[in-house]
Amino acid sequence: MPDAFFTSSKPRKRKRTDAGPSTKKFARKDAAGGKSAPKKGVNLHANTNAKTKRRADEELSDQTDGEGGDIDDMDLTAGADIDPGASGDEDDEETPAEKRLRLAKLYLESVKEGLAEGEFDAAEIDKELISARLKQDVMEHSGKMHLFIADTIDFTQAPTTILRTRGHRFSVTSAVASETGKHLFTAGKEGSIIKWELASGKKLATFHKVRPPPPPGAAKKKGKAKGFGDPAVEGHTDEVLALALSWDGKFLASAGKDRRLGVWDTEKDAWIKGFVGQMGHKDLISALAFRKGTHQLYTGSHDRTLKVYDLSPGVLGYVETLFGHQDHVLALDALRGETCVSVGGRDKTIRYWKIADETQLVFRGGGRSRVREVLEGGLRGEDEGDDVDDEGVGAPATSKGKEREKTTKFVEGSTECVAMIDETTFVSGGDSGSLCLWTTQKKKPIFTQALAHGFHEAQSATEGVIRTPRWVTAVASLRYSDLIVSGSWEGDVRIWQLDAKLRAFALVGTVPAPGVVNSLQLLAPPREFYADAEWARPTATGAPTAKRKAGGALLVVGLGQEHRLGRWLSVKEGVANGAMVVSFTPR
Repeated sequence: MPDAFFTSSKPRKRKRTDAGPSTKKFARKDAAGGKSAPKKGVNLHANTNAKTKRRADEELSDQTDGEGGDIDDMDLTAGADIDPGASGDEDDEETPAEKRLRLAKLYLESVKEGLAEGEFDAAEIDKELISARLKQDVMEHSGKMHLFIADTIDFTQAPTTILRTRGHRFSVTSAVASETGKHLFTAGKEGSIIKWELASGKKLATFHKVRPPPPPGAAKKKGKAKGFGDPAVEGHTDEVLALALSWDGKFLASAGKDRRLGVWDTEKDAWIKGFVGQMGHKDLISALAFRKGTHQLYTGSHDRTLKVYDLSPGVLGYVETLFGHQDHVLALDALRGETCVSVGGRDKTIRYWKIADETQLVFRGGGRSRVREVLEGGLRGEDEGDDVDDEGVGAPATSKGKEREKTTKFVEGSTECVAMIDETTFVSGGDSGSLCLWTTQKKKPIFTQALAHGFHEAQSATEGVIRTPRWVTAVASLRYSDLIVSGSWEGDVRIWQLDAKLRAFALVGTVPAPGVVNSLQLLAPPREFYADAEWARPTATGAPTAKRKAGGALLVVGLGQEHRLGRWLSVKEGVANGAMVVSFTPR
């Protein structure tokens, strides 16, 4: 929303059609806060001179300004549609001011009758919509959670599956939909990107993997260096691992194993530019995120750095590089503020980057280390408000001193995914199976849900059944709301509701999702999306079913038989490589 919508200014008044010499005088009084009253002793029906009559008209007109707004701004022709018998015959001695007052009253009565019969003022509806949008944008600029949508969704009913894509040969590594709900983009390990129409499920375009010709007289390149560093190549030459859409849906950013950041024009379905070499990363790019409301793009790589790009028209360039992580950057996220949050894999840190200040906050996950706590300034128990174990705890930090559930501790070896809830709160998941809630005000998680996706059981010839926690492979939030989702490979996406004080969250539902969940996205499309969607229309009998009701949120899931970053995990039984989009049923 442009900043102009947030400037405070007085509404511009219409020019009065009967304005006399003293009209400006009354306007100045009104602007100064004074309100003129009619002079005593003025006979409005007397045959006075023109000057006295004009002054009386203006005084009466100013007196009625408090009733329903400026009379001259109203459509006085509405009186012509009203029964003359109900309004009475015009009086020959009626002054123009009295006539305006009479017609205005008739107009207001007709408006009230129309509203009672079910008619609505389009201007008032527009004002309400604009007001609601302004309030939402103001709350987003404040950076606080303000959307409490979880209670409006009926999680007891199965959500409506509106789209299941089939088109990738290998696992889908990323699936993102535009905020308007118009398009869906999916990427696969075979190196292709497919564009879909979300409402109908039609395939609109496919960006295939390209094979650049080797230089003249040179041997054909193999392995990771294939096509790397050649700015003339328009497309990806290897696996595509991450996608991101700009807030207005005009730009699609893609990246992957070929270390190439690609920028696409979604309206023309054309390649715009690729960033390689000095402006790109030195290893595969695993994470992308656009800053909300801008064309600023953040990228994360296995070279342990983050980079900032400006994709605004006329700029389209590299900005800076952020250093700090000691291991592969596996995921990152950003909202409206000039900040982003990233996770560093086996360095077990979550870093909150303040881009403008050129600073970062470091949050350490994983198992508790007594040596680390000594080095950071004190033993456990000396840090007020930070009393929470990193693993195996399912209670908020306020339960200090109370009996806690005895749970087997699993040390987290890698932090895998992260999602921002608002500008100061975020959630992360790792290979210990724990889902952690963080705030920038505390250095340790304020709430930890242990074993968020249960145990994975494997049969061993010597040890019998070995149980290990399923790690959290993906996490997402509905921006500035109390709804978050997480995924693994047990066959379900789990839905969690945050409490109003952002101190804890609880499981409220699940969505069947067979396969490895490689990406998640939550969005709330506008009403126009449900009006255009074929699945949301009434049935042939005209009776809409519960499944065809428009939901308050959409869930986009990228599924595959393998993890997006490797082949050490495989789930093939009953699993198809593709994306799934579901709509939640409102209460």
